[in-house]
Amino acid sequence: MVDSRPQDLFGREKETDCLHEKIGALQNGGGAVLLRGEPGIGKTALLDMAASHASENGVRVLRATGVESEALLPFAGLHQLVYPVRSFAAQLPAARRDALEGALGVRGSTVPDPFPVALSALDLLARAAAHSPVLLVIDDVHRLDRASSDVFALLARRLESEPVLLLAALRDGCPSPLTATGVPDLAVGPLSPEASAALVDVRAPDLTPSTRAVVLREAAGHPLALTELAGTAAGPGSSGPATEPWTPMSRRLQDAFTSRLHTLPPSTRLLLLVAACDDRACLPEILRAASLQGPVRVEASDLAPAIAAGLVEAGDDTVRFRHPLMSSAIRRSTPADRRRAVHAALARYVTAGSDRQTWHEAAAATHPDEQLAVRLDEAAHRARRRGDADESVKALEQAARLSGDTARGGERLLRAAAQAVDAGRHHLVTRLLEAAEPWATAPGQRARLQWIKGSPEDGMRDVSEGAAALTRLARTVLAEGRVDLAASILGSAAQRCFWSEPGPAARHGIVALADELPLSDTDPSLLAIIAHAQPIDCGRRVVSGLRRAAALTAADPGAARLIGGAALLVGEFDLAQGLSRTSAPGLRSEGRLGLAARAWGVQAWSGAQLAQLTSTVPVAEEATRLARDTGQTYLRGLGIATEARIAALQGRHERALELAGEAERIALPVAARPVLATVQLARGLAAMGAGRFHEAYGHLRRMHDPKDPAHQIALRCYALIELTDAAVHCGERDSARSVTAEMTRAASRTSSSGMHSGLAYARAALAEDTDAEGLFRAALDDASCTWPFDRARLQLAYGQWLRRQRRAMDSREQLRAAEDAFDTLGTVPWANRARQELLASGEFSRRREPAARDRLTRQESQVAQLAAEGLTNREIAERLFLSPRTVSTHLHRVFPKLGISSRAALASVFPERGAEYHEASR
Repeated sequence: MVDSRPQDLFGREKETDCLHEKIGALQNGGGAVLLRGEPGIGKTALLDMAASHASENGVRVLRATGVESEALLPFAGLHQLVYPVRSFAAQLPAARRDALEGALGVRGSTVPDPFPVALSALDLLARAAAHSPVLLVIDDVHRLDRASSDVFALLARRLESEPVLLLAALRDGCPSPLTATGVPDLAVGPLSPEASAALVDVRAPDLTPSTRAVVLREAAGHPLALTELAGTAAGPGSSGPATEPWTPMSRRLQDAFTSRLHTLPPSTRLLLLVAACDDRACLPEILRAASLQGPVRVEASDLAPAIAAGLVEAGDDTVRFRHPLMSSAIRRSTPADRRRAVHAALARYVTAGSDRQTWHEAAAATHPDEQLAVRLDEAAHRARRRGDADESVKALEQAARLSGDTARGGERLLRAAAQAVDAGRHHLVTRLLEAAEPWATAPGQRARLQWIKGSPEDGMRDVSEGAAALTRLARTVLAEGRVDLAASILGSAAQRCFWSEPGPAARHGIVALADELPLSDTDPSLLAIIAHAQPIDCGRRVVSGLRRAAALTAADPGAARLIGGAALLVGEFDLAQGLSRTSAPGLRSEGRLGLAARAWGVQAWSGAQLAQLTSTVPVAEEATRLARDTGQTYLRGLGIATEARIAALQGRHERALELAGEAERIALPVAARPVLATVQLARGLAAMGAGRFHEAYGHLRRMHDPKDPAHQIALRCYALIELTDAAVHCGERDSARSVTAEMTRAASRTSSSGMHSGLAYARAALAEDTDAEGLFRAALDDASCTWPFDRARLQLAYGQWLRRQRRAMDSREQLRAAEDAFDTLGTVPWANRARQELLASGEFSRRREPAARDRLTRQESQVAQLAAEGLTNREIAERLFLSPRTVSTHLHRVFPKLGISSRAALASVFPERGAEYHEASR
């Protein structure tokens, strides 16, 4: 007899100790662990053990399991997890309560954006954890709905400060947003020979030695295989495992499961087949559908043999397979016509007109059915509207299969491919386009196919004449009267001009065709095309249309993203930052994650340019993560380079160089110019911060060499202050003057605030002594020099010049103002330089000793600085993607470190950021 009682874990001492240690440390903070391994390796058993151990030690356990039947239901997994603590939702701020209740279906019909839902869930869990530590146990995360997966990935990165531990189990080789979070993995591998033997001896003690040896050899330490194959070998009528070569592990297990089906009564097998085809574990629904399958009468009690055999688990109205391979084994072993009959029966008993009915009817269909394809089209539209891009793409692909003619099928496949690009699901694009290729025969469809094919990574993997070829394609499409498609294709051509250098002729051709488009001067698509193609030569035109366009499109996240990106390229960084900040959440809520990553990338680059470090650090990190999650390799490289730049501004030189190297390794194979330009800028800043000005100048000068892949036609124009600062300190004035002369000629064609601010600095800092003072004063009065970091560097340079002229008393006013601004911004190397200049002028720095501030962690410093500005805990939480409770925890740790006892006292440690900062942050 086979002992089917639950047994202790065998050979898992190392994994058990690790999980026990994590649970034991919960009072000091939480985190996340991702258990990874192949199917049946024992991940669920370890989760069960951890849950039991936690409960025994006073930890509240919340559980969720990904199931195939709920993969198309947004937030189904989150609902499982937080439902037991839903009462704490009443304590949440109204906006967060609404977001969470919207996700759980308590109120509202629109499925909310996963991002605010994640923050709301974090707040809810933090409040629950205030009573006792919380363990989150999530099994089969690869089977979760996408919305829940996104929420859990966001949670996993933000639990360190809460007594909340997330344990999740993921099957090897399966994608999940959790894999990109950076949380530690716990690899669950095969059992040792000793543990395998002990398990087999407990599960099937009566095996003959020869059979036992075969089971141990073929199972190779795989726990589920050891259990199931031993059980099969010891079952009634068995003569042991087959002697012929065995099939792969998943097939072996499926065969083991299938062989056990033959011992079950016909009514039980029927119920299991219907359950395997159902998309919801609803027992009454399964019973009704099974009743249509022939003369066999079925009742709930017919599941008893399957439960006794350990194949399924049943609740009052639910039935779930014990392992996903069981349901797949049943479907695989059932003829296709029988499966279609089951889906047809299920379609009769689900809600009429629902998307579930549409999906079951589609699974039952054997011939094209245009009416059913139209219904799938509509289901795709609803999924897209609620932000479920994956379901939308699947529905369009299924609709294409059922389309009444090839033209409609091709159109649906092209729409699915375009949505996959927007959603960052690049792994789907190639398959969809290959399927569309023979169907997309109309000229417009062929044009779209060619355009979409080059959309992932902005064509950077094949840049040969990409911009010019796309421009010719756009002209052909425009001649056919398809203005929107022509604008989209031309936009892709313009994007190539950002990432690569197609040459002046290609850039001019894009703008010339853009002028033929029947679009207004404030159309976001037109402004974005021109800004990407000719950001300097057409700069004046773009800048004049930007702010008018921004006012007209504030409620449209897609349009706001386009204008934000255009604003960055023409050097209007405050506008770029603000528009990107508002567009990213909207894009995310629509499921357009690939575009949301771009919007956050623009916000981060602009924030770094303005040195608004406290608010930009979490944005840059989020942009990089989302770019990685959506498979945008070079956008991720740009995000990493931006993080390097921020680290250099903060004075974290080694970290800056480490990040710059990582970004460079991503960008060099394809010469991704904005990445390489930002890398050189970051290295230049790091070298300047360390006092190595000659090295800094070498890095920065590369940005202005057209033959260097770090030469990006727009971004180089906004590093003129850095180049000039390095040149003044290393004796390269003449070289810098030649760059300034070139920039001056270019500036006559643009009203770019960023470019004119840099030129005002360069003219003054590089001037002869007889002209310098007038130029410094003119620059300080210049309307373009209002951004705090630019102005502070100008004041530092002016103060240094005055001191060199032996006017120490006059220099102090400029140096004090610069020091105060640098301290406020957190640009440590520049603050130190200002203090050194003040000391050289004969004045001791009035700044408080930094030792207290230095004791703060980076996140504590971010929280404290925002609190010093007057932001509430909730506002800080929104800005830094934290829970209000985490913010409160950080502040309670900050006060004793700084030697203060109240929030109001933070202002004496962190000076007010000034009117400019608040204006830019609004």
